[in-house]
Amino acid sequence: MTVFRGLDEQLHEASARMHRAEQVRRRRESIVQQIADVRATLKDLEAELAHEERDVARLEGGPSSVLARMLRNREERLERERAEALVARERVDGHRARLKQLEGDAAAADAELAGLAPASREYARLLAQKEQQLIRSGDPRARELADLGGALDRVEADLRECGEAHQAGRGAHQALDVVLGFLGSARTASTLDLLGGGLIVDAFEHGRLTQADEAAWQAQRALDVFARELADAGVTARPVMPKVDTRWFVDTFFDNIIIDAIKHQRIEKTRAEVKKLAKWTRDTVAYLEARRTQLLDERARLLSRRKELLRPA
Repeated sequence: MTVFRGLDEQLHEASARMHRAEQVRRRRESIVQQIADVRATLKDLEAELAHEERDVARLEGGPSSVLARMLRNREERLERERAEALVARERVDGHRARLKQLEGDAAAADAELAGLAPASREYARLLAQKEQQLIRSGDPRARELADLGGALDRVEADLRECGEAHQAGRGAHQALDVVLGFLGSARTASTLDLLGGGLIVDAFEHGRLTQADEAAWQAQRALDVFARELADAGVTARPVMPKVDTRWFVDTFFDNIIIDAIKHQRIEKTRAEVKKLAKWTRDTVAYLEARRTQLLDERARLLSRRKELLRPA
């Protein structure tokens, strides 16, 4: 088989480039969908921010300001509206940052695809060249060995992609665990608050909810990476963190039993949604582990058959 060694190396390289191009195409499709989702969400958030800013402006001056002053609650309402506007601004800024990251990822994928474009034509040319040489050689083992080589290349690539997706999934699960930890602490504080916890419990709860909100952005980024790695492995997914109800941060300043109960329900609901997402991530990682075992068995079978064919007569 020495006569085919140089050609086989070229075919191997061309096949690897083709496989990489398909991988990048799937990744780009995943990124494009994520961009569309973020843009739709951002549009709604920007409208919400504009609404909150108008509420602040009305209280700072104008008829609403006069009416509020007459009712002696202008300062309280203004503090509340400003806090809500600040939270809305932070959410808009966060989604804008995420959109910028995703657009950068899409541009990088486009650039790589441009460099990989000739791979399929080169592979077809080399494959035709080898086919003619195999036909002329007359060796009955040649075609099966070539098929085995292609199958091994595919299995190795699938193993690599499965491993990368598995690693990204574990990272996403760890990020979700961080969010759940903060929400769990906030839930405990909220339970105490229902029993009359006071200002210290309120402050603790407020701090944990702020940390949960910040950790949620990191978890969403980890989920974005996981989704792209899954796309490389042929799995389509669009995991999205549940919306963190940032009114929590405002409501902590207006403490009463009704507000405390509402906050507690929001925490419970969001915690349940994050737990559901964590379970999906955990189950998907388990699937990837099972898939890796299957691929390892397939590789062992192919290598055994190849060794058998190459064994001296």
